[in-house]
Amino acid sequence: MEWLVRPLHEAGFRVVALDHHGNNYVDGYEPEGFLHVWERPRDVSFALDVLDGEQLLGPVGVAGFSLGGYTAAALVGARVDPQILWAVLTGTVPLPEIPEFPGALEALRKKYPPNDSSRRALEAAAADLSDPRVRAVFQVAPGAGSLVTRESLAAVEVPVGIRWGGADTVNPYDVDTEPYLKYIPTASGGSAGPHVRHDDFFAPEPADPSVRVQVGREAAAFFQQHLG
Repeated sequence: MEWLVRPLHEAGFRVVALDHHGNNYVDGYEPEGFLHVWERPRDVSFALDVLDGEQLLGPVGVAGFSLGGYTAAALVGARVDPQILWAVLTGTVPLPEIPEFPGALEALRKKYPPNDSSRRALEAAAADLSDPRVRAVFQVAPGAGSLVTRESLAAVEVPVGIRWGGADTVNPYDVDTEPYLKYIPTASGGSAGPHVRHDDFFAPEPADPSVRVQVGREAAAFFQQHLG
């Protein structure tokens, strides 16, 4: 994600990148890290608490790629529908394959069998995970758009910028990006290109390296406009 961090840093922002437990390259994968998505915004708020204790925070913006796009939106009010999560867990609604963790759903079922206890645990997904310190959000190829409620998106009040790839088959536009763009009243965005794939934002050798460089610059300009 250096392509996103560098332009933000060069624009004068203090930048912090999080490694979410169970979903990062350093300490490995756990199914909860991919499927208990509501834990991710809690991680961000915890990090902000720590930073706030070190020095005064200015206006905070959150940028997120893929599932990080959901994380950013959750921090300004987006809420996951636990009924949809339950349908995914029980197999009623199919879960698209996760390239980084094939079989993630099966692994989660082994650890947490679909029973009343698991269903109650999913209720945490519907909690208000917003953080009032977050004043602007920038999503890149966001995920989990099909899981969030329209009502929660309609209540988002902070500026939201969105970019996506026209050839993204991991988080397709109509499934995952369009709900954010359509139902968040403050959202605006555009495609990064019709041939841009999901992995072009993180692959060592993307088809067109200039795409993510441009999106990084657009993120920095967005936050300069909305955070001052």
